[in-house]
Amino acid sequence: MCRPKIGPEQFAVLEAELDKGPIAHGWPDQTWTLARIQAVIRRRLRVSLSIAAVYQTMRRGGWSRQAPARRALERDDAAVASWMKDTWPHVE
Repeated sequence: MCRPKIGPEQFAVLEAELDKGPIAHGWPDQTWTLARIQAVIRRRLRVSLSIAAVYQTMRRGGWSRQAPARRALERDDAAVASWMKDTWPHVE
């Protein structure tokens, strides 16, 4: 069985869709996740890929994950909790 792949032309279309941002695709925030990218691929390119295949596709295209691999040593949990309680509701 051959795994579905995305060719260079399709990847260019995908990048254009990703450049529009998650909000343009109906998500409430500006975070791209593999599941969200998978949904865009399914809807826009009509290709069904597993999460692992989406990850490999994005890596092949030069994309990398942007979430930190580990928590910062300088992190101040009390300050984060205060910001989430006081500031975030106004930002949202």
